[in-house]
Amino acid sequence: MNALEVLKTRRSVRKYLDKNVELSILKDLADCGRLAATARNIQPCRFVIVTDKKRKLKLSELVTSGKFINDAAACILVFCEETPFMIEDGAAATQNILLAAKAHGLGSCWIAGYGRPYQKEVESFIGVPENIKLISCVSVGYEDGKAETSKKPLEEVMHIDCWKE
Repeated sequence: MNALEVLKTRRSVRKYLDKNVELSILKDLADCGRLAATARNIQPCRFVIVTDKKRKLKLSELVTSGKFINDAAACILVFCEETPFMIEDGAAATQNILLAAKAHGLGSCWIAGYGRPYQKEVESFIGVPENIKLISCVSVGYEDGKAETSKKPLEEVMHIDCWKE
């Protein structure tokens, strides 16, 4: 699948097959996150790949908008050292992970982390140092069915030279 096809066909997936994903693929997803653009090349992102069933269950209980984490093969947690641009850097890393998952034939879903009521609980559960903050959670696995969502047409969201209605 070429890059443009990956970009144009990626969708959020919340239903997964009961099938493991090879650790080498999960590591490649984290590696793609590591290679995302970062402000001033500070590279503050850190990744925790969770595949253990009990730990995924606990995460699905903590992350109130991510109950389906338990059904995914893995959850990749994106953390960042506290920096002025950690949100942007963590978001770029998260997007790279989502796109890499699609390129590997996997489904994924971006679940918010930073500023959510469960942020500190997840940080404590994973045992990260005080200066490391949860940015996002990404469920990953083989898709059970096809994720269908509609996107607004380009003409509805794009303007050229100035904002025109």
